[in-house]
Amino acid sequence: MDVIKAIEDRRSIRNYEDKEISDDLIREVIDAARLAPSGNNTQPSTYYAIKDSEIKSRLKENNVFAQDFVYTAPVIIVCCADPTKYTKHVEGRDSTNEMRAIRDLSIASSYLVLRATELGLGTCYVGWLKAEKIKEFLWISQDNVLPYVITMGYPAENPKPRPRKSIDEILL
Repeated sequence: MDVIKAIEDRRSIRNYEDKEISDDLIREVIDAARLAPSGNNTQPSTYYAIKDSEIKSRLKENNVFAQDFVYTAPVIIVCCADPTKYTKHVEGRDSTNEMRAIRDLSIASSYLVLRATELGLGTCYVGWLKAEKIKEFLWISQDNVLPYVITMGYPAENPKPRPRKSIDEILL
C-alpha cells in the first residue's frame, strides 16, 4: 500500500474484533512514529501500549474515557510528549514548549496511524479523557503532555468515508 492509499483508507474505528494484537505489530506502528520528524530532532514522544484487561478495568472504574468503546479496544496507545526536552529556542519565534511537544507528537502519531492502516489495523484518536488519571495509573511524569490516546485493533466495521471540504475551501 502506498501512502496516499493509506490516507484514503484510514477511518476512525470504534468497533474491533476480539483478536489480540501481537507485540511485533505494536512495535511496527511505534517504529513508524519513531521515524517522524521533530523540531530540532528533539524526539519528545513516548508511547504506552495498554493491552492488559486489569489496567483497562481500572481506567473504566475511574471513568477515564467518555466513550465506552475505548475500554474494549485490543490496544490503547497512550501518546505522551515531554516539553522539557526542548533546549534550543529562537527568541520571538518559538511557540511554547508545550505547543512544540504537542505538534511533534501529532506528526509522529500520524505516522503511527498510517502504518497501522497499511498493516490492516484500525485506529481512532480519542481526546475525551482524564489525562492526570492516566498519568497516575501508568506512573507517567507530570512534565509530559497527554493530549490523546489512540485505540487500535482489527476493525469489526467498515465505515464509509466522512465528507471532506474541497481543496478550494482549504487552499487559500
